[in-house]
Amino acid sequence: MVNKSCCFEWIIALGFLLLAAAVSSKNHGNQANDLIDIINTNRTSKRLPQLNNNPGLGCIALQYIKECRGNCSENNTVNCKPSENDFTEIFAPNCGVELPTFGTISGLVIGCQQKHLDPPEAFSRVLIHNKKTLSVIQNKTHTEVGVGIIRAKKHKGPYFWCAFFGSNKKNSTFVLDDLGKGIEQKEGCYSGSGISCSSGERSCNFVSVINCLWTFTFCFLLVGRTIM
Repeated sequence: MVNKSCCFEWIIALGFLLLAAAVSSKNHGNQANDLIDIINTNRTSKRLPQLNNNPGLGCIALQYIKECRGNCSENNTVNCKPSENDFTEIFAPNCGVELPTFGTISGLVIGCQQKHLDPPEAFSRVLIHNKKTLSVIQNKTHTEVGVGIIRAKKHKGPYFWCAFFGSNKKNSTFVLDDLGKGIEQKEGCYSGSGISCSSGERSCNFVSVINCLWTFTFCFLLVGRTIM
């Protein structure tokens, strides 16, 4: 009886660990939006106004790093400068940004890391890695911001983060067509959208299936024990 009791206690403990893993491994949402929240928190701590989360600007930031994702140097800087024409001829159309609403981009911060970073680390190690980038984030003329995140390749390569800032009237620029839906993006993610970002280390669907199987097994054993 003692051995059975111990085994059952181990099953209970394992079950709770698996449930915790299931919760922690869930996609926690769009990390680009989390970065926007951190940027705004940093600004308000300096008594600066918060910036509007502009999905059109975020999607353009995503297009920008798609163009630059083969240019991550050893010191985690991105050496890439797409043509100005690319913004209106490639980036905006790829997002579904209505060209008459293309506004002024007043700042840019871009960086890369060989491994995935959670939003707080991405902010401190990528977006504000020096005084110059911090001054961009804390610029008083900005009114809106958009963030894009992508990995160089689907299952390998460095990660890229990009933040674009605008100094335009709220909700009047970088407007996405189709009632704000724009064009669905197949890779990466951007702020202002409901599309989730994952770390890219493992398929979220695969993790979800494994967690569901373990949770079902745990519940089955628990019910069986209760009946006995």
